[in-house]
Amino acid sequence: KIGKVRTADTYRNALGSFEHFLNNRADILLEELDSNLMISYESWLKGTGICPNTSSYYMRNLRAIYNRAVEQGLVAQQNPFKHVYTGIDKTKKRAVSLDVIREIRDLNLAKKSQTFARDIFLFSFYTRGMSFVDMCYLNKESLQGNYLRYKRQKTGQELQIRIEKDLRVLIDRYASPLSDYLLPMLRNGDRYQDYRRRQRRLNKLIRELGDRLQLDMPLTFYVARHYPHLSGSHRH
Repeated sequence: KIGKVRTADTYRNALGSFEHFLNNRADILLEELDSNLMISYESWLKGTGICPNTSSYYMRNLRAIYNRAVEQGLVAQQNPFKHVYTGIDKTKKRAVSLDVIREIRDLNLAKKSQTFARDIFLFSFYTRGMSFVDMCYLNKESLQGNYLRYKRQKTGQELQIRIEKDLRVLIDRYASPLSDYLLPMLRNGDRYQDYRRRQRRLNKLIRELGDRLQLDMPLTFYVARHYPHLSGSHRH
C-alpha cells in the first residue's frame, strides 16, 4: 500500500517457498518458527538442488518478515535463523564471447516474438547492461539527442548512455506514437505485475535462442548485463 511493490513481491516469493516446504499444512504459530524448523527448511531447500545464494535469499526475506513481527510485539525473539546460511557467495560472472553476440544478432528468426526477444537482449547489451525493468520504463523523455538519460528504478541513480548506430536502429524500430514508453513492453497504465509477466515470457524466449545456438550456459538477460567489456563503456 505504501508503494514498495518489489519488496512485497520478494516477501511473497519467500513465503510461497516456505509454504511449499510445509506441504500446505495449516498455518503455524510464530512461536513455532524456531532454529530446528529453519534448519529443516534449509535442508529441504538443498534437496531441491538450488544454490546457497538462492537458499539465503529465502532465509533473509523470511528473517525480515519475522523481525517485523518481533518489532510489533507479536512474538518474542528466538533467533530462528542463527544456524542457517544468510550470506551471499561471490559467483562467477556469466558472459558470452563477442562472436556469440554476433551470432545472436544475425539469427534468422521466423517468429516476431523471437525477433523481439532477441532485439531486447541486444538493447540491453548496446546500453552497457541496462536492466530489464529500466528498459520497460524508459519513456520518450529519456531520449535526448544522441543520449539516453534515465533513473534506475532500483536505486534512483541517474545514468547517461551515448546512442551508437546499432542502438539507434532498435530505438527507431520500436518507437510508437501511441505509447509513452520507448519500447513496446508495457502499455500505458500497466502495473508492476504486468512487467514481471513480460519479463518471464521474454526470458523463456531468450533461453530458447540459447538452446538453438547450443551454448554451454543458459542465455538470459543477465548475460547481456555482464559482458566483460562493459566497464569501458560510455555509461556514466
